[in-house]
Amino acid sequence: MLKTVNRVLLGLLGLGLFALGGGVLLDGLDLQRHWGFDMPGWWPFRGPDDVVLGTWGRTRWREEGWWWPAVIAVLVVLLALLLWWLLAQLRRQRLGQVLIESEDDVAARLNGRALEDAIEEEAKVLDGISRAHVRLTGRRAAPAARVRLLLEPHAEPARTLQRLSLETLAHARDSAGLDRLPSEVRLREARHRARRVA
Repeated sequence: MLKTVNRVLLGLLGLGLFALGGGVLLDGLDLQRHWGFDMPGWWPFRGPDDVVLGTWGRTRWREEGWWWPAVIAVLVVLLALLLWWLLAQLRRQRLGQVLIESEDDVAARLNGRALEDAIEEEAKVLDGISRAHVRLTGRRAAPAARVRLLLEPHAEPARTLQRLSLETLAHARDSAGLDRLPSEVRLREARHRARRVA
């Protein structure tokens, strides 16, 4: 859905900028007079000496009581939409489904959340892992995994990472029938209080 929203927003923005730029170019080069055509009555530009927004256009609604609240409301809504769009870009999209090819060339769909949960549960069983969080990203036909692990104080990071790769992630890849499952693993050690020695 995010890709569709991006395309629609960029398309509308591009269309608006193209129309505005074309209109300014028509009047700036005085193409109406050179080519012998007239613009509609609502068209704001009247020739190469005209400005985009004149004094009348800027001061026309100032005395109305609804003008400033309407301007502020529109700007607040626009700012909220832009912030939502920016946060949506920064956050990686979670993969909802994974396409699995069966032996008879029929593609099946595996719930992405179910695969994430299975990887998490299997990772928690490994020695030295306190908590695991898995998120699938990428395309449905070529998923990738982002794994965050909270290690126990006694865990050996190199050994834990090796077991996670060779056992847990390999098992998830094979059980889902995937050729490959590229993974990014982040390790963090659980904090513990120092013990007093008497």
